[in-house]
Amino acid sequence: MYDFDSVIRKVPDFPKKGILFYDITSLIADPRALQAVKQEMTATYKNRDITKIIAVEARGFLLGPLLADALNIPLILARKKNKLPNAAYSQTYELEYGSDTIEVQQLDLKENDQVLIIDDLIATGGTIKALCDLIQNKTTARVTDIFAIIGLPFLNFREKLEGYRIKTLLDYNNE
Repeated sequence: MYDFDSVIRKVPDFPKKGILFYDITSLIADPRALQAVKQEMTATYKNRDITKIIAVEARGFLLGPLLADALNIPLILARKKNKLPNAAYSQTYELEYGSDTIEVQQLDLKENDQVLIIDDLIATGGTIKALCDLIQNKTTARVTDIFAIIGLPFLNFREKLEGYRIKTLLDYNNE
């Protein structure tokens, strides 16, 4: 497997003191690394019964099109509140510093869609859990899989997202 760790920048004290930020822009800038991500995603999901891919704003937008194109599956964007032009399903969720709202256009999800959610990194799992709750509670679609380049298991995202197949290419266990 590709050494993804070697191309991910670690930025200390960003966005605030005490946080180590894992910057995937260095991975995106490396054509071989990006191709390796695409190959890993394609190999993982090519034989799954997925009918839609949802990419989470904003860095998920960089990965979703790669897989949607490779598998010829429609791509849906999950965005922050009031960024989508059509009627949207919304889910508000709590953050450590307040709350946020995530939305998906209603016309994008069809009855019984099997959904893969893609993001760059899963920390606490809060945003993805909100998206899963939105899909489960407001549509007839179903989330089956979750993908991210990076996972931070010390923040217990797997417990929060229990019941979903989760794939990360790289886990960082340092707090």
